[in-house]
Formats: sequence, structure tokens, C-alpha cells
Amino acid sequence: WSISCISHLVLQLYYTSSVLMIAREWVRCPICSNKTRDRIREDTILINYPLYCPKCKQETLIEAKNLKITVIKEPDAQTQSR
Repeated sequence: WSISCISHLVLQLYYTSSVLMIAREWVRCPICSNKTRDRIREDTILINYPLYCPKCKQETLIEAKNLKITVIKEPDAQTQSR
């Protein structure tokens, strides 16, 4: 084995192990708490993401950062006065 080949393998191993260390979680429905079809990583940032739950068939707006999910409350529609 040459030194350049060994250093390349070490760098490749380091890169692979660092990628595998990133935590991932299933996004759970805030209404029924079941898993959705979406997964997020700890470096994922979502803003105004429409999360759909295939079980309860509801759609909820969420935000995500550092594996923490926050539900966004939409304001109720108001009638316009003339």
C-alpha cells in the first residue's frame, strides 16, 4: 500500500463515519402522533412546511430546527368589511 492510498482511505473512512453520525428521526403527526412519511436530520431546517399525515389525513404547517418540531397556528379567516 502506498502512503497516498492509505491517507485516501483514512479520509474516506473519516468522511463516512462523520456522515453516519448525523441523527435522523421520523416526523410524527402533531394530531395523532403516528409516523409520517418524512424524516429529518439534525441539520434540517424547515419553514412553513405542510406536513401531511397518511393515517389521519390531516395537513399541518410545521417548522423544524435541530430535530425540534413546532406547529404553526394559522390565523382564522376574517370577513372583509366594505
